[in-house]
Amino acid sequence: MSDQAIEEVEPEVNNAKDTVAEEHIGTHKKRNSFKKNWMKYWAMLALLTYIAGLGSGYMLWGSTHAGNDSTVETTASSEHDEMSALFEQVNPPDGYELPVQYGDFAPQLVAAGVIDYAGFVQLYQEIGSPMTDQHIAILTKGSDTPIVFNQGNQHFLLNLFWALGLANQNKILTDGPMMSNGKEQVVNFASTGGWTLASEPVGELYASQSIISLTDEQQKQLEDVASGVYRPCCDNPTHFPDCNHGMAMLGLLELMASQGASVAEMFDAAKYANAFWFPQQSLELAVLFKTAKNVEFTQVDASQVVGQQLFSGSGFQAVHQWLVQSGKLDQAPNGGGGCGVK
Repeated sequence: MSDQAIEEVEPEVNNAKDTVAEEHIGTHKKRNSFKKNWMKYWAMLALLTYIAGLGSGYMLWGSTHAGNDSTVETTASSEHDEMSALFEQVNPPDGYELPVQYGDFAPQLVAAGVIDYAGFVQLYQEIGSPMTDQHIAILTKGSDTPIVFNQGNQHFLLNLFWALGLANQNKILTDGPMMSNGKEQVVNFASTGGWTLASEPVGELYASQSIISLTDEQQKQLEDVASGVYRPCCDNPTHFPDCNHGMAMLGLLELMASQGASVAEMFDAAKYANAFWFPQQSLELAVLFKTAKNVEFTQVDASQVVGQQLFSGSGFQAVHQWLVQSGKLDQAPNGGGGCGVK
């Protein structure tokens, strides 16, 4: 993305931050709209893409088209193809494979009561997405297969890594901003009090398990990356994992650091994990890069995609406003990832 385009977005980021910063904790505590499952989410995206194909709704590519019906139809088809191509970059149809394996952390979480296995299985039955044999094996036996994010498992991975981030002992949890109000208050965050799939009290489980141990170098690497990875539901980095997405990202990055992933690989993983957890917002970023500099989402530096300027709560708000004001975005897509287990 060009420096000029970034400079155009930056003032909006600064103006929006004050409002978002005052509200982020209260917003997480008050969120009760956790009933949207991923199938409904993709249905909405499909609808928005269809509307974009008609040339009358979601994305405007900065052109005014005139002419006969056949010209309009051709243009609409072209816009639909462009949108579909962008979305396939954001959420690759074959998924995104990480350079790490599951290992046996999931069975350890079940054994420690961090995950109530029966409750976990029931949750996915209730939302109409029963766990696959592979998911069950990951939970009960562990797996040496690489972790692959895709549309079908992104919600499973969100909750799985949420549990890992919540329970694993790490200085980010014990010495970081999560402890700013004391250990007694730590259960009041969405990422702690919102975890309802445990068989033991969350306050007792918090940072209690030595599942993933890191060397000093790996810990520094983790902290560096966690400080640079944001989410559009608030203005906090992963280093302050006060919501489910932040805690899940922490768990994912801990696992990657422990298996020797590089900083670049960790940022790349964060880019695509966020893209599957926040597909609508990531799609807007893809449009921003494409229209501002003709750069594909796959080519954009991952640390920029997940950084504070563009993917924090106020940063994304500014991106959205820039797209609207520039005529690239006519109508906002609804929602984003909720902060509950559903």
